[in-house]
Amino acid sequence: MAITFMRSKGQVTIPREVREAAHLAEGDPVELEVTADGLILLRPKKLVDSSQAWFWTEDWQKRERQATDDIEAGRTEVFESAEDFVTSLE
Repeated sequence: MAITFMRSKGQVTIPREVREAAHLAEGDPVELEVTADGLILLRPKKLVDSSQAWFWTEDWQKRERQATDDIEAGRTEVFESAEDFVTSLE
């Protein structure tokens, strides 16, 4: 938990440890919501360029994790040429 103070014009500084935990950087958009019981929720809203959105889909990220696991476990092959690689696919 962290405590901060309201400044002029309604400005609030988010403490460093909270920014780091939420992966917030200067200029990042955040969403604010006041709940029925008076709590204020702040949610980071990272914007992803539409041409890059495919990379962040659940399916793609799952395959990225699988690839990382394969690399870490040594389940890889090295080819001397592109031709050798293509031949291995046949």
